Amino acid sequence: MSSARQVVQAILAGRGFREKGPAAVYAPANIALVKYWGKRDEALNLPVTGSLSISLGPLGSHVELARGAGGADAVWLNGQPLPADGSFAKRARAYLDLFRPAPDFFFDVKARNTVPTAAGFASSASGFAALAKAVDGLFGWGLAPRELSILARLGSGSAARSLEDGFVEWRAGTAADGMDSFAERLDATWPELRVGAVVLCADEKPVGSREGMKRSVETCEFYREWPGRVAKDLAALKAAIARKDFAALGGIAEANALAMHALMAATRPPIVYALPETVAALRKIWAAREAGLALWFTMDAGPNVKLLFEAQDEARVREVFPGVEVVAPFG
Repeated sequence: MSSARQVVQAILAGRGFREKGPAAVYAPANIALVKYWGKRDEALNLPVTGSLSISLGPLGSHVELARGAGGADAVWLNGQPLPADGSFAKRARAYLDLFRPAPDFFFDVKARNTVPTAAGFASSASGFAALAKAVDGLFGWGLAPRELSILARLGSGSAARSLEDGFVEWRAGTAADGMDSFAERLDATWPELRVGAVVLCADEKPVGSREGMKRSVETCEFYREWPGRVAKDLAALKAAIARKDFAALGGIAEANALAMHALMAATRPPIVYALPETVAALRKIWAAREAGLALWFTMDAGPNVKLLFEAQDEARVREVFPGVEVVAPFG
């Protein structure tokens, strides 16, 4: 079985670690319309199924990476130094270990998220995608998009999808070393499409996605149905995107999200991210749709809701959700 370090060595074969100077990069968060939930290899973050996402444009992670002057890695998040034993700092250091050219080489990481951290808005995805881009920039490798996607995946699975704008499909792959598991942008645009972020709770979620997936794969009796459901939804969603059928896109995304949350609820012990405010928001969406508004939703592993609608309906959506932050993924 390949290790993450072996994957990195294979990708960087023939490239050196000559420092090119500080790197400042950005990567967008992404919201999966057909979800990723479950791994076939935890060490390499290889998924059981494929998935398909939409990028959130200006909502994501900015990372500045430089060689550190001290005797240890320094990790900052949103302007604050993080304790060495903090969750994000530990994950960032473990990831950077894969690229550390010598034991006495330390990194200075300054990250800034424009989405809530660890609250189901894919801050981990954008953070590790940005970190992969920053390491590439720091050492001047000029890696190809496929290689960057594989490296980002080693930090966080869904980070594979946060290196591109627009619709992005992450291919599950079948190879044991994961070299065929990467994400690519679909050749499709949808200028009228809008995504609305409804932040109901910005607190760190009680069960991380990594632990939640592991628990579902091991204990949910319905998990065996999930791969077939995803394959069907992926094909249907790509067809809907090709013909710009918004009702189909919204219906597929909403149903897939609810199916994933049903898996979580059937996990032992159960995982329920929804808060009373979440349920209230879903009921508002269903009532608005019943009244004729073309509005759907999706949810990742967290209590917050992402609205799906088209530009022509933005004013009506804002009447239903006055505080929504609207993103135009295609400008």
